[in-house]
Amino acid sequence: MLGVKGYGEAEFIFAIIKITAAIGFILFGVILNCAGTPERGYIGFEYWRSPGAFNHGVKGFCSVLLNAVFAFSGTELIGLAAAETANPRKSLPMAIKQVFWRICLFYLSIILLIGLVVRHDDPRLVDGVNESDANASPLVIAFQEAGVQILPSVINAVILVSVLSVANSAVFGSSRTLAALGALRQAPKLLAYVDRRGRPLMAIGVAAVVGLLAYLADLEERDKVLEWLVGIGALSSVFTWGTICLCHIRFRSAWLLQRRGLYELPYRSSVGVAGSYFGLFVNVAIILVQIWVAIAPIGYETLATVELARNAVLKLLSGVLMLIFFVVHKIIHGTRYVRPGEVDLDTGRRDYNVLLLESLEREQRAMWPRWKKIYKFLC
Repeated sequence: MLGVKGYGEAEFIFAIIKITAAIGFILFGVILNCAGTPERGYIGFEYWRSPGAFNHGVKGFCSVLLNAVFAFSGTELIGLAAAETANPRKSLPMAIKQVFWRICLFYLSIILLIGLVVRHDDPRLVDGVNESDANASPLVIAFQEAGVQILPSVINAVILVSVLSVANSAVFGSSRTLAALGALRQAPKLLAYVDRRGRPLMAIGVAAVVGLLAYLADLEERDKVLEWLVGIGALSSVFTWGTICLCHIRFRSAWLLQRRGLYELPYRSSVGVAGSYFGLFVNVAIILVQIWVAIAPIGYETLATVELARNAVLKLLSGVLMLIFFVVHKIIHGTRYVRPGEVDLDTGRRDYNVLLLESLEREQRAMWPRWKKIYKFLC
């Protein structure tokens, strides 16, 4: 309700809390791995040897890809947020670089440390046999292994803050998407309403109401409800990322075919079209391996036909829904394939004198000290 500025301020506060906790856990994880727990000494890579680093091998790796996708989903929202800023040419590259380094520094390092200090067969994890500990976070388990009493509660509090951050981002992203669909007449026109402060109030209201589904967690059958909700949205991020890559490929193709120079673009991807081709390939590969895992899950030899069918439906439901939406959209709107040479590249485009802007930016960079040049190059 506070617009893009309020969204940014809220995310800034959430980010401070999460980054502080992440840095604390990274330091703690390194100490725990090197010094060991009160019952034992140095851990190192022992858990990678016994019980092993990759449970169930390649199929096990493919089976958890959707969980990894869920953890990384939302990074594409920087495009929506930057589009509403006063100077996307400046804010978008900065945001992209920061997201890249945050993923490398926080996501990957924490995942690495969790794999080093927590066994994958620990009974307190999600699939553990102990019902009371079934929802324990591996971060909490790591602190418990070290015999620390207070920090597990702190980590649980940080997890709650992270949930608020996810909710904040989800409402922001989904409301803007609904408003755009309304403006394109692909959703009720009412959703396209935007007030004087640039807030799509109707779309925000719809997104917030859908969020009330969170109260289904109080039902006795909440596990089954969660499975179906995850099934509906499981592959959505994969389709989103793949579509973004495809759109970039098509855009650059249309840009060059219409005899326009790359110097005219206010922002150019640092990895170019090759990065989009690679990203599209990876996303298609994820979809294909999910079909394989859905048809032949781990231990499928011992599963009944009903269980196999249920697993396949849950894994592939979101893909089927996406296909249905695509076909229905084609039938209702009668859209056709647009050749790259016919793509409209001007409607809604901001007017920039790119050459003048680049000249001014070069003059500014020339006056920066060396440390700032290095920082701006990285971040």
